[in-house]
Amino acid sequence: MTPREKALIVGVNLNNQSDFSESMEELYHLAIACEFDVIGRAEQNLKTINPTYYIGQGKAEELKIQINENQAETIIFNNDLSPSQIRNLENELDRKIMDRTSLILEIFAKRARTREAKLQVEVARLQYTLPKIIGSHESLGRQGGGGAGTKNRGSGEKKLELDRRRIETKISELNRELESLDKERGAQKKQRTKSGFPCVTLVGYTNAGKSTLMNAMVDLFQKSESKKVFEKDMLFATLETSVRKISLPENRTILLSDTVGFVNQLPHDLIKAFRSTLDEVKDADLLLHVIDVSHSNHQQHIQITEDTLKLIGAEDIPILRVYNKSDRTTLPYPFIEGNSVYLSAAGKKGITELIQAIHEKLFKDSIECRILIPYEKGNLVSYVNESSYVKSVSYESNGTLMVIECKERDYLKLKEYLC
Repeated sequence: MTPREKALIVGVNLNNQSDFSESMEELYHLAIACEFDVIGRAEQNLKTINPTYYIGQGKAEELKIQINENQAETIIFNNDLSPSQIRNLENELDRKIMDRTSLILEIFAKRARTREAKLQVEVARLQYTLPKIIGSHESLGRQGGGGAGTKNRGSGEKKLELDRRRIETKISELNRELESLDKERGAQKKQRTKSGFPCVTLVGYTNAGKSTLMNAMVDLFQKSESKKVFEKDMLFATLETSVRKISLPENRTILLSDTVGFVNQLPHDLIKAFRSTLDEVKDADLLLHVIDVSHSNHQQHIQITEDTLKLIGAEDIPILRVYNKSDRTTLPYPFIEGNSVYLSAAGKKGITELIQAIHEKLFKDSIECRILIPYEKGNLVSYVNESSYVKSVSYESNGTLMVIECKERDYLKLKEYLC
């Protein structure tokens, strides 16, 4: 096994932020998710940042000692650094420097599996890199000032212009390929819409248990190991959107999709790059906001998720709060309280209550009716059996008599058979 790269995590608490400890703990888990061996941490309280190193000069000297003692190879900052700060820190500490955004981008790059996810991550990384490259050239001399055109520029400015154009060209090429994949996704989405099945999408903070909940529902209602999605107790275990057809009791069917998790300070370029994936959220009929209720800071996680939903334009979609991992708390469970369901996805306790809540949200407007379908319309009977909740069936002399609950569009389709 290849030894993991040793990393030291560093955080600056500006003006006594109340969530600083939580943020540093999350940085630790992000570093672990990126396969670093975290061998230590350093923290500093500041009222204003140092424009040269972000941390103070004295703290930089202390870091040198800590780095040598622990043989740290990479220094990861919990804060976003400017290009000049990264350059100055690398010169001063003689180590690779990462900030929070570059760490998250690295995790996404390692986890991307599908072509679309890889393209989305690459676009985000290039968009993140572009201003960094521009910033890293700020100190280069500008030669040949007066004339227009590249030939009158200094060598530093020429290189800056070439690097900028190369990256912008690459971003354009990748975006064109993503647009092509978007069309394929759109065709798949159109097929799902034609099916008439309501779309239910899992959202929430990373590692809240979305994939575990999806697998619990697949296990209970599909009985298919091959339909399960990857799940692991770590941040950003899932990047790709997975959609599963779930056949619920009372002949109800939903399309359940799992999405990428959210996190505090999720890079804006990532949100933009994953726009097509996040469209699954915007197109949902119902959102299941999965919350790790056992986490000490779950209220902040709720707020971050809700803020992100607003950012992508999904704040008006009906939502159920699913308080997962209730078995790790003293809360009684499973139970339903208003728009909230308390359960344990890993223990498969509370899934029945969740299905009940989903039913009430999605199928409360179902219409009950009696229909008599002539025997020669056997295909229509099959359609009703597949699309509606059939309460009773009897076979009369002139056709099949059924008492059903159906959607309004099916009610209109069956209107001529009402009795």
